[in-house]
Amino acid sequence: MGKPIWALFALLILANCGARYNTPPRNLDDACSIINQRPPYIKAFKATERKWGVPVHVQMAAMYQESKFDADARTPFRYVLGVIPMGRQSSAYGYSQALDGTWSDYKRATGRSGAKRDKIRDATDFMGWYFNHSKEKNGIALDDARNQYLAYHEGHTGYRKGTYRSKSWLVRVADKVDARADLYEDQLSKCRKAR
Repeated sequence: MGKPIWALFALLILANCGARYNTPPRNLDDACSIINQRPPYIKAFKATERKWGVPVHVQMAAMYQESKFDADARTPFRYVLGVIPMGRQSSAYGYSQALDGTWSDYKRATGRSGAKRDKIRDATDFMGWYFNHSKEKNGIALDDARNQYLAYHEGHTGYRKGTYRSKSWLVRVADKVDARADLYEDQLSKCRKAR
């Protein structure tokens, strides 16, 4: 084979390697399976736990609910007359489903101007930053997955006003996040890579 073909072949291999973490891991009900498939994830979760104090299992449960660990997750399109697309339901994007405005606030507050919502380390750092604001503004413990999720979904002011109380569906989702955090915590305690 000539040099151009080898160069193309090498480029395709590198492109494939770089893209493989843009798809969610398989078996999202097993925390150990997730971190075994995606070693950079546990490094990111642990870095956020060290920096912000948010336990790994709480981060993972919230991320599961927000994006199912999909780096390119977006909200669905809205349609007029059922067929004409009118944009997405919100600007939420990436692993953490951070909104444009909140992401801008995070970058400004932390000085991380190059942070990207589709990068796991940036997304977990954002969650740590946000959860700490929930602790400061609303007194929510960092290991309280249920209430952290409610504040994450409703915003700090919405949580303080109790807007979630009129949304029984959201309370059920927050209970599921809490149950998943417990499940992940138990699994991670038995997982060698999580230590």
